[in-house]
Amino acid sequence: MRTFQVELGAKSHPVHVGSAILGETGRLAAEAGIARGRVAIITDSNVAGLYGAKVAGSIRAAGYDAATIEVPAGEPSKSLATLALLYDRLVDAEIDRQGAIFALGGGVVGDLAGLAAATFLRGVALVQIPTTMVAQVDSALGGKTAINHPRAKNLIGAFHQPSLIVADVDTMLTLPGREFREGLAEVIKYAAIMDAAMFDGLEREMPAILARDPERLAEIVEKSLRHKAFVVSSDEREGGLRKILNFGHTVGHALESSAGYGSYFHGEAVAIGMVAAAALSRAYAGLSASDAARLERLIRDAGLPTAMPPDWRGGEFTRAIRLDKKRAGDAVEFVLIDRIGHALTRKLAFADIMLQLG
Repeated sequence: MRTFQVELGAKSHPVHVGSAILGETGRLAAEAGIARGRVAIITDSNVAGLYGAKVAGSIRAAGYDAATIEVPAGEPSKSLATLALLYDRLVDAEIDRQGAIFALGGGVVGDLAGLAAATFLRGVALVQIPTTMVAQVDSALGGKTAINHPRAKNLIGAFHQPSLIVADVDTMLTLPGREFREGLAEVIKYAAIMDAAMFDGLEREMPAILARDPERLAEIVEKSLRHKAFVVSSDEREGGLRKILNFGHTVGHALESSAGYGSYFHGEAVAIGMVAAAALSRAYAGLSASDAARLERLIRDAGLPTAMPPDWRGGEFTRAIRLDKKRAGDAVEFVLIDRIGHALTRKLAFADIMLQLG
């Protein structure tokens, strides 16, 4: 098991990455200081049957009284209606301020359960147990929680740091191919914005990663989370450095919401968004044609899409990109790269973005 600490002062917390560690969740929660008592496991209809019993058994064996709350799988669950249902179930489960919420699932469950933990009783402890590639390498760490608004992704949310993250890479062995591949977009993102050597390694090792070699999976999960932990420790609330983590996400989020949630998986939209960001980087940050080509090739080698959809210029996409959280007037603070492994931000007018996207 690979373990490190996210350094955030009083909100510092451990991260555990490894194989066959779901059964250690209860012990790790107790070691992290989660008070033994009434807790809730929030999971979805797909994950519950795979890992719900193992996690619940581990938590109960460690002395916790655990209730399981199940939500429908899929992006539509990131809604006000589902959040309201969670509040009802948490009241029914008699979760008090000493209680905790264990988020068992992918990014949807992590975001939704995280927002419930941030707001129920003005905040209760949160344990993230990510089961997808996207969640393990990215969304479980950092404290961002959110639900979607019909007109824009993640528009309603809060910062709420977990007390513990348990990432068992074995859960990725059961993922359908498309869900596994989408998470590689976030791995590629970290390499593109922060780590040229990691990018080189991904180019060499993508076949082993796609074959789901457990050692390679643990390595890329740990590297990605350590990179994110460094950024979050320096800038928890996205006032500066943390903005670089949005590389590919401005266009990606607009694609997700304009196409209808569920049409694109998050990582697929981010993959397209990174190629779009590379085009903007060539125009406004001096990115070389060869580095832009390397990025697009690696994304394609990971089995991810690279092209904007034929009808992307519709009004819904334009409206969605104008609702980006980083907008300021008629411009948006866009994350670009000037070379593989180094990111920067530029304020770009919406008209210039649309022009470069072609």
